[in-house]
Amino acid sequence: MAEDDYGSFVDWAQMGDLAKTSGPTKVDCKDLKEFKQMARQGYWAKNHKLRAQVYQQLIKAIPCRTVTPDAEVYRDSMGNAATKKPSTSIPLPEFVDESPVPRYCLKTEAVASAHQIINCLASHFPDISYCPSLPAVTSLLLHFSIDEAQCFEHVSRILACNEPGKRLLDQTFLAYESGCMTFGDLANKYCAPAHKLIVETSHDVLEVYSDWQRWVLGDLPFSHVVRVLDVYLVEGYKILYRVAIALLKFYRKHKAGAQGGQGGPAPQDSEKIRADIQAFVKGIASTVTPEKLLEKAFSIRLFSRKEITLLQLANEKSLQQKGITVKQKRRNVQLALNPDTFSSEIVSAKEMRDIWSWIPERFALCQPQLLFTTSTHGCSINRFYSHCEGYEPTLLLIRTTDADVCGAFLSTDWEERKRGGNKLSFFGTGECFVFRLKPEMERYEWVVIRHPELASSNKTQAVEDAAPSEGQNSDSNNLQQPDKNTGDLSPFLATRHFNLNSKNTSMFMAGNFDSIIVGGGDGNALYIDAELNHGRTGRCTTFDNPPLCAESFQVSLLEVWGFQDAMAS
Repeated sequence: MAEDDYGSFVDWAQMGDLAKTSGPTKVDCKDLKEFKQMARQGYWAKNHKLRAQVYQQLIKAIPCRTVTPDAEVYRDSMGNAATKKPSTSIPLPEFVDESPVPRYCLKTEAVASAHQIINCLASHFPDISYCPSLPAVTSLLLHFSIDEAQCFEHVSRILACNEPGKRLLDQTFLAYESGCMTFGDLANKYCAPAHKLIVETSHDVLEVYSDWQRWVLGDLPFSHVVRVLDVYLVEGYKILYRVAIALLKFYRKHKAGAQGGQGGPAPQDSEKIRADIQAFVKGIASTVTPEKLLEKAFSIRLFSRKEITLLQLANEKSLQQKGITVKQKRRNVQLALNPDTFSSEIVSAKEMRDIWSWIPERFALCQPQLLFTTSTHGCSINRFYSHCEGYEPTLLLIRTTDADVCGAFLSTDWEERKRGGNKLSFFGTGECFVFRLKPEMERYEWVVIRHPELASSNKTQAVEDAAPSEGQNSDSNNLQQPDKNTGDLSPFLATRHFNLNSKNTSMFMAGNFDSIIVGGGDGNALYIDAELNHGRTGRCTTFDNPPLCAESFQVSLLEVWGFQDAMAS
């Protein structure tokens, strides 16, 4: 058994099947791709000593800063303290934000060793300002360390990783908070039904998603999280997102089974939802095996490090612009609609919250700001443009005379339409989407998000083939394609990141003095005339949407909302 090798901190009675040694006894591999495959398959999962040796090999291979503390530094730093019995009464550094050390399968006294290691790390990494996942990572690696000094060295190398494009642990509040926002974006995209459940049941979605890292590093049972750690040390931060999204999917399935055929869930305090998810994750072993969890995590298609990086950078920039770089009260980073002051003639405060849950997280930091409404500014396309230009993004809301409600999230300033001269030309980015609220609520995103295989389509059709819908203004017969000036496009889902058949898949928004158009290719998702009085809706290739209301409709009321910096004084 492995008690004598890398197991001095382990309570073997708690290890269950992991205490039994079976399977391979060595790994003869130096190729990273092969290591990746072996990690995902659990090649060393049934041999504690082999797993510890593999971890040591992987961690030693991490590119680090020139001066990275090692085991000898720990022994020198601790001096006589290294020979004394450590104590859990030693408080953890402030930067862990009160995150406790998970015991997992450690001996009771080993938790005190983790406290001692973390405090030594704090003294050697003074630049760490926020790292709530450090206690869990330290506890996990302690299971596979010969002594405290080796565990210290392994965690140090993870913290000191300087490989370009590879993240292992967030060490600032800015990185952590933008990671929470990025998780919200990814959950919205890759597990929309589960995201919708959180939106429907919680008053504060971002507050719930702020726990996403803790679900994986803290709440998961040891048998599950150690399989995640196998892959994490090979592939990095991305696996944490994958597993957290898989957990969200399983949670939704669990709630659907528990609810049965009853009506929709009533909104609850966010703390109750957080506690419910935490309890589910802690007890997941009764219904989901580690293999099943990883299978679900890796079944998410086209989930790329590039996409995560683009989102992370965009969200970090948004937080920096709003001055949110250190921990603050969370009310600063959520949509706190005041029903007493919010006033729309089309949607209620609850409906606006629902729409806000769909938009990119970096804009959810903002407050809705009414820019234009036909009830005040009149039915004039000139006034529409004059009130909306200079604002990016915007939210278009339409109520028809049949009381249907639909609209669009539009990523780009309407002033961009002028770049096409007198021609009606499309612009915008893949963050645009269209939706309907009544009679039922549904969103239709860029078709490439739902069908990523279109991203490699060949450009087989010419621009001149773009025919307008029947009765559409003749100026749109020669629609120009989006200008792909890289400096003007959103960093996330911008068309420049894909080799697209742009005629079919990137007609987001267009406008001139005769009409406003959202979505193109074999029709328009929305077409509004110059009087903002009559409109049409139909299927379009860009969003692959059905008609958002009656195909030909009269506009009862039209509103445009901007996104106001909630932190502005």
